[in-house]
Amino acid sequence: MNKFWNRIFVLFTVCFVALLNFSVVPAQPKTQTKRVSDAQTKIENRRAKIQKTLQEFYDGSKFPGAVVGVSFADDSSLAVAVGYANRDIKTPMRESDLLHAGSVGKTFFAALALQLVAKKRMNLDDEITKFLNGEAWFSRIPNSKAITVRMLLNHTSGLPSYGNEFLQELVKFPSKERSPLDSVKSILDTKPLHPAGTKFSYSDVNYLLLGLVVENVTGRKAYDEIKRRLLKPLNLRRTVPADRPTIPGLVPGYAGAGNPFGGDQIMKDGRLVFDPRFEWAGGGFVSNAEDLARWFAGYCQGRAFDSKLLPEVFTAVDAPELGEGARYGLGVVIQDTPLGKAYGHGGFFPGYVTWVRYYPKQRMAVALQLNTSDDDLIKKSVRDVLNDLAATLSQ
Repeated sequence: MNKFWNRIFVLFTVCFVALLNFSVVPAQPKTQTKRVSDAQTKIENRRAKIQKTLQEFYDGSKFPGAVVGVSFADDSSLAVAVGYANRDIKTPMRESDLLHAGSVGKTFFAALALQLVAKKRMNLDDEITKFLNGEAWFSRIPNSKAITVRMLLNHTSGLPSYGNEFLQELVKFPSKERSPLDSVKSILDTKPLHPAGTKFSYSDVNYLLLGLVVENVTGRKAYDEIKRRLLKPLNLRRTVPADRPTIPGLVPGYAGAGNPFGGDQIMKDGRLVFDPRFEWAGGGFVSNAEDLARWFAGYCQGRAFDSKLLPEVFTAVDAPELGEGARYGLGVVIQDTPLGKAYGHGGFFPGYVTWVRYYPKQRMAVALQLNTSDDDLIKKSVRDVLNDLAATLSQ
């Protein structure tokens, strides 16, 4: 009899444990479901805040369209679009659309150079004659013997930005193909703006020479190295070289009737009327705002190159031509904002304006791209809009 009751007890215990386990199992999915729900709510709240601020900017202006991208401290990111990609046929701007990034593209070439510095393949204070002296034209560059890699990166070389004759030709024949070397040679035998290393003077030619330096060091095309070292590892799938007039995915840009480089409509039949190839390392990329926000967060956090170089990157010189209190480091504009110090860069290409800023206290990067460069259509400072977006997202 005892054996009988022992068996009943064991059977009861097994059934009870099985029942208990069975009843507990559904609790895990419920927890997971709540987490997913909370995450989705967070995303929706962020999106609503961005949409509200962007819509207010759009309603108070007359630009065709815009895309905002944000990279958050938790490594998530998102994009929000407003207005039209094509103003004439009313094609809505999409979150994934590509716009010309202008001089923000300089930061990719800067990061490539910084990687080479970290690998000790060159030094920031190397004179560039070490790399380019073999070029027949190099001795005719103003300040050629005194310029260092650092001076190219922080625009203190004293180089002018494009020769007058070159600019006049751009106006007359904007669709003509010109090489980056044509751009560099446009300043041969000109006078320097100032002695090398003494003050800031923004010039695309600094970064064009930087591009030639890194190609000399690597023995490879800079675009190929940027793709291999930066775009692929950081999963920047919506960032492509602006190395031809027809760029798949690029939305039309509108530069205003007063634009000397091809007029208002910068794209006709899917082709840029202003050939972008001369710009190269002075900009040279088409991108998406979400990509740019993620990229610039990585740049300022030291994920695009050895983070030990960040103190060098943020060592800056006064750059009053970039705005009140502006300073320029190695590929970054540094300014005080209502949210604290911000690191950023702006970009202009006829028909497009881009700005991106990283806010270190919030560990947040915000990028804004417009498909116009007509100041009459932009009724508020783009940098102020970035601050507004960062402020509302920090609440």
